[in-house]
Amino acid sequence: MRQALQIAAAAALRGEVPIGALVVVDGHLVASAGNTRETESDPCGHAEVNVLRAAARARGHWRLDGATVYVTLEPCAMCAGAMVLARIDRCVYAAADPKGGFLGTLGNLASHPGLNHRFAVEAGVLEAEASEQLRAFFKALRSGDSK
Repeated sequence: MRQALQIAAAAALRGEVPIGALVVVDGHLVASAGNTRETESDPCGHAEVNVLRAAARARGHWRLDGATVYVTLEPCAMCAGAMVLARIDRCVYAAADPKGGFLGTLGNLASHPGLNHRFAVEAGVLEAEASEQLRAFFKALRSGDSK
């Protein structure tokens, strides 16, 4: 998760909301990514979608069986849905997202009974650090002191 926080910090330097994500399989880093919504003008440029795409390319297949996704903010419905579709085994996130989180806060796609895949979720890993990183970013943005 510390590495995901570093990726999030790098995203903030590019003017992106500081969210970082990693895909790990059998203890080995497969891919890492941050948000790119602003820099790529892409509404789907969330760190989680970016890291799933990179991991699928690295593994040569869209199925990410055995993968754990580490992310600094609770995934939204789009990202949680992408994790279901990628068949990951587990998601570990730092800070809950009361406005958009869909792995426990507003809903939980990881354990939805109508979906054909479920995965484990662990929340709150380095939560204070991730929350502070986000708070500082938005405080700087509001004060006009971003980057």
